[in-house]
Amino acid sequence: MNGTVLITGPTRNLGRHAVLAMAGRPDGQRPDLLLVGRAGRDLTTVADEARARGARVHEIGCDLASLADVRAAAATARGLLADHAVRPLRALITNAGTMSTDTRQASVDGYELTFAVNYLAHAQLIGDLLTSFTVPARVVLVGSNTYHANFWRKLLHVPEAEWADPAALARPAAGEQVPGMSASGVAYSNAKLAILYYAHELQRRAGAGICVAVFEPGWMPGTALGRGAPPALQAISRVLGRLPGVSTPHRSGPLLAAMALDDRWAHLRDGAFVVKTKVTEVRPIAHDRARERRLWEATAELLERAGVSH
Repeated sequence: MNGTVLITGPTRNLGRHAVLAMAGRPDGQRPDLLLVGRAGRDLTTVADEARARGARVHEIGCDLASLADVRAAAATARGLLADHAVRPLRALITNAGTMSTDTRQASVDGYELTFAVNYLAHAQLIGDLLTSFTVPARVVLVGSNTYHANFWRKLLHVPEAEWADPAALARPAAGEQVPGMSASGVAYSNAKLAILYYAHELQRRAGAGICVAVFEPGWMPGTALGRGAPPALQAISRVLGRLPGVSTPHRSGPLLAAMALDDRWAHLRDGAFVVKTKVTEVRPIAHDRARERRLWEATAELLERAGVSH
């Protein structure tokens, strides 16, 4: 696909390997890249690595925990597109993510941090750029299977989603923090379920020629996402991460890049869920028209409230 790809969270792990995979494509298949992440050495480093592989790259400094920052990043991207500093926008990858270890922790706008970064920031960014795409175009949301429990997730005490009204999910917890990772794990799984609901509703509202899909990179133990876990669990994750067949950023990053670029995935839409290289049916709980409509409405309210407060 000729054009420009915007990706969030490009500096480490999955995002970094996706960026380098896109930058390393042959001439004629290599997109221009808009890298949206925290300004600083890490962003500059990955941008320079991508340029060394032949890509035209623009760094856009942005703290996704601040919706004002997100709006500014979208405005910068629109300016680059309008000035023809990059080719037309053909894909947007929402890779950035976090799992706060304390659900009382709030974003700049006062929202629970995991929900704010993983979901609200990307809803703001996509909404601000939806009319800037040149079709055919793709939105690739990075999701997770953690929204439901299976044998392995139960064994590792990975909590599944506990859905509530989005306005409640956006509120930081009050009172004393419960020890352990349970509350933060639930918040993470809720944010990932929100991404699935959002993908379905976004497809209904996006213009013709914009395809929405969700990519699950597979379980990647030992990445920075789990840095708030207890030391013993982090040690176990590092060991598991070396087992054959377990996903790693090095293996899954190019697969994420392919979702944005390869003709193989050009037909995907309606929030199709791809686990590494396989289109997979989500659980029934991940399809709920009433929840999807309410999430869309609540998201608009939360983003508008943040805009007014700034």
